[in-house]
Amino acid sequence: MPHAPRSSRAGHKAANNDTLVRKPLAAFLSLAGGLVLAGTAAAGSGFEPQPPKTPGAEDITDIYYFVAFFAAVVFLLVLVPLVLFVVRYRNRGHDQEREGPQIRGNTRLELAWTAVPVLIVAAIMAFVLIKAPGINSEPAQAGDALQIRVEGRRFYWRYVYPNGAVAIDRLRVPVDRPVNLEITAPDSDVIHSYWIPELGGKFDAVPGDTNDFSFRATEVGVFPGNCGEFCGVQHAAMTAEAEVMPTETFDGWLAREGQTQARGDSDLGEAQWKGVCLKCHRLQGETYIGPNLGANTTLRQPDALEAIVRNGQGAMPPVGQGWSEREMKALTDYTRTLVSEGGGDGS
Repeated sequence: MPHAPRSSRAGHKAANNDTLVRKPLAAFLSLAGGLVLAGTAAAGSGFEPQPPKTPGAEDITDIYYFVAFFAAVVFLLVLVPLVLFVVRYRNRGHDQEREGPQIRGNTRLELAWTAVPVLIVAAIMAFVLIKAPGINSEPAQAGDALQIRVEGRRFYWRYVYPNGAVAIDRLRVPVDRPVNLEITAPDSDVIHSYWIPELGGKFDAVPGDTNDFSFRATEVGVFPGNCGEFCGVQHAAMTAEAEVMPTETFDGWLAREGQTQARGDSDLGEAQWKGVCLKCHRLQGETYIGPNLGANTTLRQPDALEAIVRNGQGAMPPVGQGWSEREMKALTDYTRTLVSEGGGDGS
């Protein structure tokens, strides 16, 4: 049987080798392109970081992108040569017992891959040490910082302002004015973490301790946040909002809120019901985390409701521990309206 010419066999083998080279390379390029498209789609769908709204948050963002740049460079310096070497020097049917060329070393290369990582780490450390002091130093520059007490509780945030006004879940602050949040949690609670990304980093709410978070918002708006520490069955419902208002608007709101809460005709009770009670209960319909309250006579008995809210019962934590009398009255007055309306839309 006649054999194909040697040159024909060599050409056929070379063509096969070229095909084997192109296939992994094409697969790699397809994967890289897919990752780029996926990243672009994620960015376009609203998952990209939001612009910072405080000087401290700007410092955090600068650190993030500075570290991300070096991470991307290192990633490419490792991945690209790795793929090229896998494709270029892969096994093409050679004898597995044959040893490859023995490379004794390369002093310059070894010095380079030792010195470069050290320089990268030094640059990152220097940049972080320069930026870090500005993250939480706003009130040090001014003595008129607005002091607000922030309490992390299962499963809501309680804000207490200097005039005694109380808010649930939504923090309201003035624009372009230093604010200091005194973040804590009751002794009977668990650790939470207060986090409004556009205002700054995470600050733990530790039972019995206080952490200060200082900032100055530079832009009016409503900025979402949540609890950054897993705190229990309704951790996902423990959301937060920060509303930055014009200074005059904020001053007017705070004065009115203090007066109406003192008189007992504010909407604090509704905010407590929606922000505290409805995290686990419903009035009617399908049972939620806790039992339905529509047919529960406790809502008609202020003293019994106060005892449960202050002290807890069963798996229910003492969500109202430390509430003032006017806070408790606001809740019991509101629950009576729900009972008289036959449930209303409070569920």
